[in-house]
Amino acid sequence: MAITAPPAPPAVRAAAAPLRLERLRTLGPNWYACVMGTAIVANGAAALPVPVPGLRAFGLAVWASSFLLLLVVAAARLAHLVVHRDEARVRLLDDPATAVFYGCPPMAMLAVGHGTLLYGPDVIGTTAAVWTDLVLWTAGTFTSLAVAFGIPYLMITRHAVRRDGADPTWLLPVVAPMVAAATGPALIPHLPTGEPRELMVYACYAMFGGSLLATLTVLPGVWSRLVGGRPLAPALAPTLFLVLGPLGQSTTAVNQLAAAAPAATPGHAAAMEAFAVLYGVPVMGFALLWLAIAAAVSLRALRGGMPFAMTWWAYTFPTGTCVTGAAALAGRLHLGALTVTAVALYVLLVTAWAVAATRTLRGVASGSLLPSPA
Repeated sequence: MAITAPPAPPAVRAAAAPLRLERLRTLGPNWYACVMGTAIVANGAAALPVPVPGLRAFGLAVWASSFLLLLVVAAARLAHLVVHRDEARVRLLDDPATAVFYGCPPMAMLAVGHGTLLYGPDVIGTTAAVWTDLVLWTAGTFTSLAVAFGIPYLMITRHAVRRDGADPTWLLPVVAPMVAAATGPALIPHLPTGEPRELMVYACYAMFGGSLLATLTVLPGVWSRLVGGRPLAPALAPTLFLVLGPLGQSTTAVNQLAAAAPAATPGHAAAMEAFAVLYGVPVMGFALLWLAIAAAVSLRALRGGMPFAMTWWAYTFPTGTCVTGAAALAGRLHLGALTVTAVALYVLLVTAWAVAATRTLRGVASGSLLPSPA
């Protein structure tokens, strides 16, 4: 006969809840990178310009996982902000090394929302998918603009930042509006004709320009740090891939805007299509060059014993933006070389995502990523 343990006394159960919440003390906004990295795998699958058997079903499953993961991480972060308010303020927002990760939540909402528009009609219907994406895009866009303003403001007025302390994570707050610019055009066919569509196009171009120019102000400091300043810690080697984010995402944005232009701004559609090619091809060329540099640095760090950390998720979303950018150019130019590039980048993305997701699950289960209180 099976023997069942008696239920825990009420006092023990009451004490267990705070202990479980105590594990969330170190849960920062960087955990939204898991959502971003998972969502971009689904979005990249839908963007590939070649039919692959089973790819649609795979993308649907990954998108559903990203949606569920967004809800889980958002609930955990809400509990963190309620229970560990002092930690959220002092360690995460007042520390320049962690404050930049507040750029991750809006990008997670935008990526999952875009995936909902791509895959949601098969599950919840077109109307529900459009409204879900509209809500997530609106929330993600306003949050991204707040972060793109607020974090640089804190760095200027409050944070004590060393002159040689720039690193690629500084790109996270300023690249968030670029994600909004890249995902907004998909909503244009669902907006009323006339000014609403025009406003969406020009608002996305404005966010594209603001994010791009802000990125150009950050990159020189990052490069100076890399070649002549303090060396990056081994665990930060994956963050070199973050430079790919604004490159791939901006290429995606201009191509998505060019595709939406005939239905929104037909008078400027030809110019926008030309700009998508004249901007996208050179930037994608630099993205591939930087990918080779970042990959070589990461391989060197791995050979030196680089441990797993949440920074490994930097291998996923930025690479995914290059997938969507290369795929958009391939669809526009009909060049086989770009199609091969997009597929090769997607294989790299899925591999990086599988490794990061497996190691993260293992770290959560073992308590090494979210340690239990002593």
